[in-house]
Amino acid sequence: MAIGKLYIGRKVRELRDAARATQAQFADRLGISTSYLNQIENNQRPVSAAVLLALAEKFGISLAELSSGEGDRLLSALSEALSDPLFDGYHASLADLKLVTQNAPGLAHALITAHQAYRRSSEQLASMDDRLGRAALTEATPYDEVRDYFHFVDNYLHDLDVAAETLAGELGLGGGENHAALQHHLGTRFGIVVERAVLADDLIRSFNPATRRLLLNAYATPATRDFQMALQIAQLHAADMIDRMVREAGFRTAEAADICRIGLQNYFAGALLLPYENFLKRARALRHDLDLLAAHFGASLEQVCHRLSTLQRPGQKGVPIFFARVDRAGNITKRHSAAKLQFARFGAACPLWNVHQAFEMPGRIIRQLAETPDGVRYLCLATQITKGSGGFRAVQPRYALALGCEISDAGSFVYADDLDLDNRAAFEPIGISCRICERHTCPQRAMPPLKSRLAVDHDNRSIIPYRIV
Repeated sequence: MAIGKLYIGRKVRELRDAARATQAQFADRLGISTSYLNQIENNQRPVSAAVLLALAEKFGISLAELSSGEGDRLLSALSEALSDPLFDGYHASLADLKLVTQNAPGLAHALITAHQAYRRSSEQLASMDDRLGRAALTEATPYDEVRDYFHFVDNYLHDLDVAAETLAGELGLGGGENHAALQHHLGTRFGIVVERAVLADDLIRSFNPATRRLLLNAYATPATRDFQMALQIAQLHAADMIDRMVREAGFRTAEAADICRIGLQNYFAGALLLPYENFLKRARALRHDLDLLAAHFGASLEQVCHRLSTLQRPGQKGVPIFFARVDRAGNITKRHSAAKLQFARFGAACPLWNVHQAFEMPGRIIRQLAETPDGVRYLCLATQITKGSGGFRAVQPRYALALGCEISDAGSFVYADDLDLDNRAAFEPIGISCRICERHTCPQRAMPPLKSRLAVDHDNRSIIPYRIV
């Protein structure tokens, strides 16, 4: 797959600063002139293949690390924000957007934050009736603030991941038989007694700090019970590290800090049960067969999919994938993408995406070859899961999990073996969200794209009652 021109001046400059080298010293190590390096760092010239090779050989930097990551996510978020009618009359070119995200990422983040505040204020004003006298809240909700935190750190937290992996090695975890080791560690290290019990309402776990008793829902799956024990270990073993990370994140509210703390504890628990190197090695050996990975590690499909989305360790990256969890109403309740595909921050997901079909085919992993309007092609996987526990009358929420990769990485997945990856006609056109999708003839369009003019023909009618011009 051809690689486009790479303008990675900020990354090269950060790498040089980390090496504490002058431009002349750094250029000499790369075998280029100082003036060429200066042009690279200021994004006046792209890096050549020879420079990329030198960066990889001399500094251990992979091409994937240089050509993807926050840049794609930030570019997608900024492009979506500027498509709002608020900016009607200004049409940013791709070159302009790349110039901002590559040279002034802080400015891009600030503009996205301002646009989010504007959107929330507009939506709130539109729904107000008897509350007109109250002030509109324009700050990000705590949930959104935490979601963006994980999104822009690439869903990988190195210190936390390594700490969990180290503890997993000490406890002998990662082989699928974790329950006894987790229970033993909680008892000997923290004096906690673990018991299975019938818990009230929808509780999965209940911990009493005074009695040091951890009660786990007797009807929960083994994978869920193991995860809850790992979560308890995270709260105790990694408390100081998690508190430090929350403080450094600088959240606006205590609510956001608490929500992030939960997310970090869950991250540690997942990394403890699915230790990085072991999980990455097994994922490659099994060619990302989700069922086999779940069986090998004694984990749930959701735990496996979520862990695959965190394999972003420098020098040991897994396949760049996208991962999302969607409810029956189309709400994306979890999302992350290390691939070029980025999820819309506002509005519902594309109805042509196979994740919605998963609810119609429970118990199956369904596949889709898809192409987005920018011409990038993907292997998309989706399956339905059921949460909750209990009997006939218990509430059992259903979700669809979506997982996939760019087609250049599809060979790493067993699910692509019998698909015609070279036949462009086999790829279904999908978008990100109707409000920003560029496809003018999609029969599933729910709303017109922003910044588009509409034409209505009163004498001829197709499925969509207007044309986009």
